[in-house]
Amino acid sequence: MKHRRHPIRYYANWILIGVLAGIAYLIFSGQGHLNLFGLRIGQNGSQPAVRSAQLATTSFANAVDAASPAVVSIRSLRFVEAALDPKNTALLDRYLGKTSPHAPKIETRVSSGSGVIIDARGFVLTNYHVIAETENLQVTLNDGRSVKAELVGKDPDTDLAVLKIELDQLPEVKVAEIDNVRIGDVVLAIGYPFEIGQTVTQGIISATGRTRVSNNTYENFLQTDAAINPGNSGGALINTDGEIVGINSLIYTNTGNFNGIGFAIPIDLAINVLDQITRNGYVVRGWLGVEGQDIPRVLLDKVGLKDVHGILVTSVDKNGPGDNAGLKEGDIITHINKQPIRDTSDIVQAIAAGKPGDKFEIDGLRHRQSLTLEATLGQRPLRSN
Repeated sequence: MKHRRHPIRYYANWILIGVLAGIAYLIFSGQGHLNLFGLRIGQNGSQPAVRSAQLATTSFANAVDAASPAVVSIRSLRFVEAALDPKNTALLDRYLGKTSPHAPKIETRVSSGSGVIIDARGFVLTNYHVIAETENLQVTLNDGRSVKAELVGKDPDTDLAVLKIELDQLPEVKVAEIDNVRIGDVVLAIGYPFEIGQTVTQGIISATGRTRVSNNTYENFLQTDAAINPGNSGGALINTDGEIVGINSLIYTNTGNFNGIGFAIPIDLAINVLDQITRNGYVVRGWLGVEGQDIPRVLLDKVGLKDVHGILVTSVDKNGPGDNAGLKEGDIITHINKQPIRDTSDIVQAIAAGKPGDKFEIDGLRHRQSLTLEATLGQRPLRSN
């Protein structure tokens, strides 16, 4: 006996077969993705790879547009007395006599660098070495305006200086949160290398907290492979949001030009210096009045102090804070305020972070015996150069 096909069931079966075939095609062909019950399924049941074109940043133009108006060119003039040519000196002596005074020859030396307008009131941050020993400072904005600048203050210990310019409608750069800066972040260096005009170079943050790479007393550099060349000093290192993360300062080089390793002063340190200079005219720092040196690990091991770290006190200023606290030459400082001291950089940074009048608990060793002292910080004497 033949059974009659039920029309609804007949078509439902074919619809189900079609749906299953479509699912199989999408899963195994690799040409699509299926969202079942809110789960996005790709090949091998894994999350699909996001296309590189969707992630890649093809332009940093917005970041540059945001920051570049605030990056300025700085030209400084210095007048120096140059030695007279010996031939000319002999000629003058011949006709005017040995006792006759020789008019000094004055040379004008021009140097250039970069700076950043950090405040629309006209405050410009730059490197101290850009403006050192100059009589005339000229600042030129990227929009072509040029104006004479006044030196507000300098801090040779960090190689920073603050200038003031008087112009209307000045741009200013946005400041990044330095705690958000990570190794691997893309950064852009903006400045005026070789006096060819404002230039932008790209790189990444290669390292943070670099020390012992300059003659600065206080170091905490950002390292980058964004090209920094002569004339870039004092310019801006910015992130991809157009916010400043550092002041470009120096490079590692054997040739005088960029070799892939450059350093910038972190913007939080630079802003602190600017704030103090604009408020006081100089930077106020703590002072302990001692000098020290690192102790080689091999030496500590040799004298049986394998578990000790610290710095060796080599001199103590008479009547200074360290002397008043009882520190002596030959002491080993291992901790300040319970924080370990492993080298001279640690102690310099710890003391610089303090203010005159702050109490410092100092732990260490004297003749292999534990030592605990309390010092009251004084104010670090200002450097004249």
